[in-house]
Amino acid sequence: MKAVLFAAGKSTRTHPLTFTKPKVMLKIANKPILEHNLDSLKGYVDEVVIIVGFMKNMIMEYLGDEFKEIKLTYVEQKEQLGTGHALLAAKDHVKDRFIVMNGDDIYSEENIRCVLREDLSVLVKKMEDPSRFGVWVVNKGIINGFAEKPKNFVSDLANCGLYVLDEGIFSELAKLKKTERGEYEINEAVNMLAQKEKVHAIESEGYWLPIGYPWDVIDANKFILDGINTSEVLGETESYVTIKGPVRIGKGTVIKSGTYIEGPVVIGEDCVIGPNCFLRPFTSIGNRCRIGSSVEIKNSVIGDGTKISHLSYFGDSVLGDNINIGAGTIAANIRHDRRDIEMFVKGERINTRRRKLGVIIGDSVKTGINTSIYPGRRIWPGKTTLPGEIVKKDIV
Repeated sequence: MKAVLFAAGKSTRTHPLTFTKPKVMLKIANKPILEHNLDSLKGYVDEVVIIVGFMKNMIMEYLGDEFKEIKLTYVEQKEQLGTGHALLAAKDHVKDRFIVMNGDDIYSEENIRCVLREDLSVLVKKMEDPSRFGVWVVNKGIINGFAEKPKNFVSDLANCGLYVLDEGIFSELAKLKKTERGEYEINEAVNMLAQKEKVHAIESEGYWLPIGYPWDVIDANKFILDGINTSEVLGETESYVTIKGPVRIGKGTVIKSGTYIEGPVVIGEDCVIGPNCFLRPFTSIGNRCRIGSSVEIKNSVIGDGTKISHLSYFGDSVLGDNINIGAGTIAANIRHDRRDIEMFVKGERINTRRRKLGVIIGDSVKTGINTSIYPGRRIWPGKTTLPGEIVKKDIV
């Protein structure tokens, strides 16, 4: 069996993290989103057709032609005209039944197993507020209609972007018209197919982690780390290092004296941590990182090659790759009035529905010493701050 995995899009809602890399290459618990999904597909498919586009070479060079005995075939979507258009690009590479999935959400192996129970199916999940998603109208477990982000209640069954389809979908895709966004959407084609054949709605039994906004990276990372219940320490820990709870420490990493790690925490390879650091739960630190003396990090994702100098604090934050944080940089993660933190996304003020949210920093940023950052701010790749600067607005 084959799977088609969408990885071509240029995500702007997750800027600045995806300004310099495809969203499928964002790391969750030190592993790209794309790799999480390929792991879930193992045992169910023998080939995955990956639809690539934006920064395709980054994906192709990372994965190569095979992943754990799964053959990988790359098809370029030269224009990013939606998921329906992306699936059409794979037409010559699939036949019979096949799996289709968004590459930038994370799906459990359990959910892949569930959707394969029926000949044609879509994965759905009940949501208290489904307005952020497309929703399926379902009658006795069978798809009966679709609505994209309806303002008024239509259904509470969100579309998860995971399908089992067959060759019949391609004739429906050929009939699609562009949406208001100028795209051809797979959901519309599946809805048309459902008028002719039974398409089953399968409620999610495992996890589905949608990555739609930058702060979703924090939630997904926390969820994956929460599932770790054993420790693996491949690096060196000096005397007077305290480790409580499950931790993963990669080869070549040195944890210096006085550091306190409260798991679950994941640390990559060839890092130097400490001395006297405090790494709190749900923190992921990438490869080749340097975390200086008396740094505290909590519930955050730190990218590869990033250096955080002494006396700095980051909580509920995402830092990209190759960042240089000046000494004494503090990212606030809670408002004085305790209200939800808002963030501007594509020019629109969005309520993150989070009481705690620190900073989102793109690749290759440098902060001056004693930089102070307001909650929920973003700093674009390659930007800098001055010593003592107070970051009240996004730095774009």
